[in-house]
Amino acid sequence: MDRQISYQITKEYENLYINDFLKRQGYTHHVLVQLKKTENGIVLNGNWAYVKDRIHEGDHLSILLKEPEYEQNIVPTAIPFGIIYEDEDILVVDKPSGMPVHPSINHYENTLSNAVIYYSAHKNESYPFRCINRLDRDTTGLTIIAKNMLSAGILSSEIRDRILHRTYLAVCQGLTPEEGTIDAPIARKEASTVERCVNFETGEHAVTHYTRLAYDSKLDLSTIKLVLETGRTHQIRVHMKHINHPLIGDFLYNPDYQYISRQALHSLCLDFIHPITKKEMHLASDLPDDLKRISSMI
Repeated sequence: MDRQISYQITKEYENLYINDFLKRQGYTHHVLVQLKKTENGIVLNGNWAYVKDRIHEGDHLSILLKEPEYEQNIVPTAIPFGIIYEDEDILVVDKPSGMPVHPSINHYENTLSNAVIYYSAHKNESYPFRCINRLDRDTTGLTIIAKNMLSAGILSSEIRDRILHRTYLAVCQGLTPEEGTIDAPIARKEASTVERCVNFETGEHAVTHYTRLAYDSKLDLSTIKLVLETGRTHQIRVHMKHINHPLIGDFLYNPDYQYISRQALHSLCLDFIHPITKKEMHLASDLPDDLKRISSMI
């Protein structure tokens, strides 16, 4: 899918190289290389331009993003999913439970990528599947799909620079502290391809902040809100188990299914700067029925 982006140059960018201007807009080295290879990829005041050309106040700069040839080998499948927001650059999906994000040996045609590829094809759009904040199969809620290489690069940078904020809601066992921060590195568990654990010797840096919203002494369950500072695989699930408050219904870390049949975890809110328009975005998702039911009990 081609994406045309236009810039009207203002005084603050007077006499900058096009290359430097685009870097300030978040263009990565990879995107700049692709632009150089694209006919009329960079057009300044109607003329095909070079990245070393200078810009001046009042100039009009036009960028053409064309995806290089790619093979995804993802089967388009008509699977329903919720859409919270969509424009030319991003698609924000409300992912249901039981849906993996990417295909695997056991999940070839029932993933979010299958569904998005089918959906985009029926809109006469075509772009590689780029999921910015991947969710586990049974975690519900908001995840962002980038529709072009530029939005993908900028949003990935926002995660790295902690500009993109991810807020989750979960139900866990026991009475948690009112609030806290878990700073504990996460590594793959020895002899397992799936399970993770806290490992202070070999683990990768991982930080989770949480706040208790409610507690029921009869059920001995807490509802908590969590904000990720990093994004390791199974981070919330592993961190909450580490402090002895595992999520209920978690088949790997706490297989207690008396209240829910999957891990009680929902991607509730995303706050970020739109990669192209630079508008502040706040998107939220309603709780799915199973978590609504449990939350009403606590």
